[in-house]
Amino acid sequence: MDVDKHISRIPDYTAFPTVDQMHAELDELAAAHPDLVRLRRIGTSRLGEPLRVVTIGSGPRDAVIIGGPHPNEPIGSLTVSALMHRLVEDAWLREEFGFRWHLIPCVDPDGARLNEGWYVRPGDRRAYAEHFYRPAEADQVEWTFPLTEGEHFFDRTLPETEALMRLMDEVKPAFVYSLHNGELQGAFYYLNRNEPELAVRLARLATGQGLPLHMGASEVPGAVPFGPGVYPTPLGAELAGLYNIGGGSVDYAARSGALHLVTELPYWADPRFADETPTGRKHGDLLATGLAEQRDLLTELKRSLAAVERDLTVPSPYRRSLMGFLDLYGDLLEAWETLPDADRPATVAEVVDIRQRTHTMRLRYGGTYLRMLDAELGAGNQTPAIRAERATLGARFDAWFAEAQAETAATPIPIRTLVAVQLGAALLAADALTG
Repeated sequence: MDVDKHISRIPDYTAFPTVDQMHAELDELAAAHPDLVRLRRIGTSRLGEPLRVVTIGSGPRDAVIIGGPHPNEPIGSLTVSALMHRLVEDAWLREEFGFRWHLIPCVDPDGARLNEGWYVRPGDRRAYAEHFYRPAEADQVEWTFPLTEGEHFFDRTLPETEALMRLMDEVKPAFVYSLHNGELQGAFYYLNRNEPELAVRLARLATGQGLPLHMGASEVPGAVPFGPGVYPTPLGAELAGLYNIGGGSVDYAARSGALHLVTELPYWADPRFADETPTGRKHGDLLATGLAEQRDLLTELKRSLAAVERDLTVPSPYRRSLMGFLDLYGDLLEAWETLPDADRPATVAEVVDIRQRTHTMRLRYGGTYLRMLDAELGAGNQTPAIRAERATLGARFDAWFAEAQAETAATPIPIRTLVAVQLGAALLAADALTG
């Protein structure tokens, strides 16, 4: 199929939409096209936000498209918007794959609202860090599907996760697409089964839009790719012990035998993430240095937390997120230490990737820590310890940001390009199922 025809019609975007703007677009689209668009509520968020899905098409098979499974990853909300409009405007596209498309622009609206401070300033890395929010693992919609068989048992499903489960139980999808993105890395994908032709087409889609494929370290320790930039989707049972989570949407999609796709895209592009040229540094030495820097971050945050912990009074989501990170991340670092091939030369991509992970963790959770302290100060809890640590960690954050900026060669990627890759991937996957 001619993917370029469809992604060429994606408009330019200057910002990511707020939750209110997403709701308004759904209402407008349903009102303008009542014969094509079915809008309904499938659940309620933990804070009372309606969870809504748009259904377009009348084919015999079903596709479920999940936007915003992590609230710091809003590219998918615009991808859902673009796909909705393409389906409404193009009868051929509605009919070609034989799908009913069920599209959810944001499945974690509570978390999304806590990121809106940077949604309006895409490409601004400091704004991203200062307004960053990502829930603790046990509070993430993507990783709280039930696990009831095997070594790890998990049944603490969230209301948002239960809404997705009900939808998938109802329609028994043939295709499930969870829309994700990272920050500063290369582009890559997850597939729940080895589809060589589709893997090649997905990789070409990203590079054709000017994005480097991610050839640094895999996101999951020890993962072996199907091909360049395409990895097997990790199952909840494989990650539960390490991350203290449940199943993922991939686990639940397996109940109907669905093809499951994840597209992971960066906000900033650095061609070095695709450079597999060997360097003069040993991979093991490089990794050890990166892990030590990240352990230093844990030590710094734990030291600061010990100084204020008895004074904290606000049960903010930032506090819960920070505590989840501090409880979990040390074990994850240990998993990276056990990887083989320590003596081989590290590639350029690995050198850049390992260093950027340090910057990413510092800015993510330094920013989260400061938001936690600001919530206390904003509530009037101005104890000397909280004020002192706000000043100390604020200065550390400034230094971390300056260091990250000095070492990066990355440039912001136009939002339109990111949406084009995610939308194109949906069409390629649907085409693979049709063929």
